[in-house]
Amino acid sequence: MSDVSGLTDGRPRQEGPARGRPRSEAVEHAIVEGVVKLLEEGVPLAELSIERIARTAGVGKAAIYRRWSGKDELFVDVVRTTEPQDPELPGTSVRDDLVALLEQVRQRGLQTRSSVVLHSVYAQMKSSPKIWAAYHATVIEPRRRIQLEILRRGQRSGQLRADMDVELLNDLIVGPMLLRTVMRPDADLPEGLAEQIVDALLEGLRPASSPPVTSSPA
Repeated sequence: MSDVSGLTDGRPRQEGPARGRPRSEAVEHAIVEGVVKLLEEGVPLAELSIERIARTAGVGKAAIYRRWSGKDELFVDVVRTTEPQDPELPGTSVRDDLVALLEQVRQRGLQTRSSVVLHSVYAQMKSSPKIWAAYHATVIEPRRRIQLEILRRGQRSGQLRADMDVELLNDLIVGPMLLRTVMRPDADLPEGLAEQIVDALLEGLRPASSPPVTSSPA
């Protein structure tokens, strides 16, 4: 399973299942589903005990400890399991690729399953920095690299202003959708929202086609 250094609760780390016990994907699936079920019922991660998870999943605690050293490490794998696959980018234009990326975020916000896990992750930003670090390294950073490359390609092709930092551009584009899906769970996520955000921002990020008009001398 995942290799998240430091995520232990006092028990020795075991790399994989015990010898002589074949790995059971069905058991692992039941455990992950048990964690998601409890989160969907509104149970905070801090109140999830291994005993409660085992009871919900219908397995013994030993089955969990054979696969994960503690609930933090288990939760990281739950996050990875529920995280949707990266979208297939059209590659036709910077605009189309950015819309595809934002549409995935919108769809994730509409799905109760991935949305509740996402909110749990953000709730752990301060209380469990190791969980956040693992999520950032395995989910956020790879996607951010893709987003930044799209923007750099847009600058090289002349579709975007070249005088702006791509990190800032990325925050400007992704930020509004993250705000609605994470910070404002009651906000509407209508169809076409990704297009609205991208088009509104690209209008101001396109290079000027001609110098600004100045008043003619009298």
